[in-house]
Amino acid sequence: MKREALRVEPISSYLDRWKAPASPVTRGGNMIFVAGLPPFDPETGELVPMPIERQSEIIMEQMKLCLETAGAALDNVMKCNVYCTSTKHFAAFNAVYARYFPVDPPARIFVCTPEWFGPFDVEIDCIAMM
Repeated sequence: MKREALRVEPISSYLDRWKAPASPVTRGGNMIFVAGLPPFDPETGELVPMPIERQSEIIMEQMKLCLETAGAALDNVMKCNVYCTSTKHFAAFNAVYARYFPVDPPARIFVCTPEWFGPFDVEIDCIAMM
């Protein structure tokens, strides 16, 4: 089975600006892999400081867009990996995350990472099945 890398606009253009050698989403057979993406400002595509709640909303919306581009939806997500700069954001992140997965949420891990290359605190990647 061949991997199919999909462009997802405007996210792919944002990644191009950073010269990031990554696809926002890949698909192979009935599996979909969404990359961990920073919370790109929806208006500018830049990485700007913002509250953790807004960062979380943006990355969830980006993940949803990537899944839709690949022909899937949040209901198809099997596993999420959450990477965050601090456990102090756990409750605020969970409040946003629960709005996107209100019933039978996917398997998940919450991992702390010391820092990112920009002014943001959270990323999520996921695996989905069709």
